[in-house]
Amino acid sequence: MSGSTESNQVVIFDTTLRDGEQSPGASMNLEEKLKISELLEEMGVDVIEAGFPIASNGDFESVTEVAKLVKDAVVCGLARSARGDIERAAEALKPAAQARIHTFISTSPLHMKFKLQMEPDDVYQAVIDSVSYARNFTDNVEWSPEDGSRTEHDFLCRCVEAAINAGATTINIPDTVGYALPDEFGALIAMLVERVPNSDKAIYSTHCHNDLGLAVANSLAGVVNGARQIECTINGLGERAGNAALEEVIMSLRTRQDQLPYSTSIDTECITRASKLVSTITGFTVQPNKAIVGANAFAHESGIHQDGMLKHAQTYEIMTPESVGLTQSKLVMGKHSGRHAFRIKLNELGYELGENAIQEAFRRFKDLADKKKEVYDEDLVALVDDEVLRANDTIKFESLMVVCGSKGPQTADLELDVDGQICSVKAEGDGPVDATFNAIKVLVPHEARLQLYQVNAVTEGTDAQAEVTVRLEEGGKSVNGQGADTDTLVASARAYVNALNKLMVKREKTAPGALSA
Repeated sequence: MSGSTESNQVVIFDTTLRDGEQSPGASMNLEEKLKISELLEEMGVDVIEAGFPIASNGDFESVTEVAKLVKDAVVCGLARSARGDIERAAEALKPAAQARIHTFISTSPLHMKFKLQMEPDDVYQAVIDSVSYARNFTDNVEWSPEDGSRTEHDFLCRCVEAAINAGATTINIPDTVGYALPDEFGALIAMLVERVPNSDKAIYSTHCHNDLGLAVANSLAGVVNGARQIECTINGLGERAGNAALEEVIMSLRTRQDQLPYSTSIDTECITRASKLVSTITGFTVQPNKAIVGANAFAHESGIHQDGMLKHAQTYEIMTPESVGLTQSKLVMGKHSGRHAFRIKLNELGYELGENAIQEAFRRFKDLADKKKEVYDEDLVALVDDEVLRANDTIKFESLMVVCGSKGPQTADLELDVDGQICSVKAEGDGPVDATFNAIKVLVPHEARLQLYQVNAVTEGTDAQAEVTVRLEEGGKSVNGQGADTDTLVASARAYVNALNKLMVKREKTAPGALSA
């Protein structure tokens, strides 16, 4: 596509691994980023923004490893206008089959005066210098004016024209603080398309934040007015109120072809799986009434709605659950199910595990089937996700016995495998969860502070598996751990141990300046 309005194909630029990771507590390790990258490519995402290479050695390694893994999508690295940032991004992207450098600088009066402390003419020159320098490493360069929606129009037009002349092939207009309204943001894109003389030489893009709940609406308004790339994240993940949600953008474009006659390369049937994977990895539970991927998105409780649905699904359903990869939960496995049937079922759910992982997952499935009368698809997803998340843990949960009730003290007898050695301890606490966590602290001494403890039921019923998320913070670094089990306390111990493992291997991450574009 040579120009921003010549095609009805919309490029989907996913920044879950970069902007999404800026959500407090949503940091991901390398293995988790690679899993998400694999699924994003399977979905048909056009551009994967894998990180900000100058931010840390961990970010640099993540971008490099994603660049090695991804074959079809463009892999993008973020860089400020400084030469060091651009060189670091170029180095990280070397293994990529298709690489993009995304460079940015603030252009609003507020940001230039107080953040950059630069004059407009100096910012203008930095735009030219940074884009020109990035073109030395790749022909695929994206430029963003940070806080673009609050930038003076004349200056924005000057900077966009200069960036395109310097070789930028994508011009991304960020609504960095989520301030714009749809009509306003759409008019901004239309103004740029009309006023910038060389607009036909680049693709315009949207990057909208959700502070007013308008990120998706603003993104679509941008497309209607000439943008042909949308920057978004799975589940709308992102700093503050998040970014435009990929699943909402895609299904809006698919469902409202009468008003939005645009196409994407996304396989929508991967949406539910992607949502669950990102939710599991980050510990950010999707709210039940979340559009497209929430638990209630296709639920109908009202009698009038149910009656209409039985007569004709489209009376109250504008898209099918199957279109986003959601299948009706049904009893599929039991304690007499064999390994072959288990493997086939996992394949149907989108999992392809190695032999060792299959054996361990099957063992845990048998244990679950002995405890639970009905084993649903969601149970298997929770079980396998839990197993995959702790595949490389050096501290492993072994057993837990808890004494609790209204007459204290509450105690926990815990066994952990620490670097191949079985360790055990008995500890007291203010309640069974506190006792369990105190026991872990005795066996694995640390100074981490518990920031979040969250429990969700996987399915209905008193025998439902509990999914527990634990967030630990130590020395300014936050990590999430997850655990699943029919026993909430066992799930809690698994989640805490998983978080500890992540904390032990987490790399130093000191982000230079603002990361948001």
